[in-house]
Amino acid sequence: MPDLTQAQAEMRWAYWHGAFGVLASAMVWGLATGTAAWGRPQQAVWTLLIAGMFIFPVSMLLAKLAGRPGLHPKTNPLGRLATLSTVGLMAGCLLALGVATKKLEWFFPTMLLVIGLRYLAFVRVYGLKLYAVCGVSLATAGLVLGAVLAQPSAELQAVATVLGAVTGTLIEVLFGALLLAQGRAPREG
Repeated sequence: MPDLTQAQAEMRWAYWHGAFGVLASAMVWGLATGTAAWGRPQQAVWTLLIAGMFIFPVSMLLAKLAGRPGLHPKTNPLGRLATLSTVGLMAGCLLALGVATKKLEWFFPTMLLVIGLRYLAFVRVYGLKLYAVCGVSLATAGLVLGAVLAQPSAELQAVATVLGAVTGTLIEVLFGALLLAQGRAPREG
């Protein structure tokens, strides 16, 4: 079994620091933003949830196109942590969907919080503190947006879905670009 530093280096190499996953997620947030802006808020919720199921396959494909394996060695113990964080993400999606049945405009703030918390596991998976900054940024944005939406304002409620979706898009584009730049480094070890 590899040591932690070696296991993290394998994960960084295989997935280009996870940059393609974050960028694929940003694309999903962007689709949800467009759906929220030009469709109905309920459609934006389902766009994020359904398109979100394709983030990992798309990120694997992008990593392979960039010359990386797109898969980690089966012996890497950090793969289990990544999988467990996905289970937590699915539970969070169900929570956000439940919240949306009561207050639709709180779906995206809840998802910002859920996805932000998931990225905290990636600090360990990839050994990159940038995931802590990304996760805290997303979670904080979700909490702030949720607090703002708790105020009775018809104008705010009308733009809440678009605001939540565009916030996720912008934060993930920024951190995806930073991770992409970091991942350009030659293979470690």
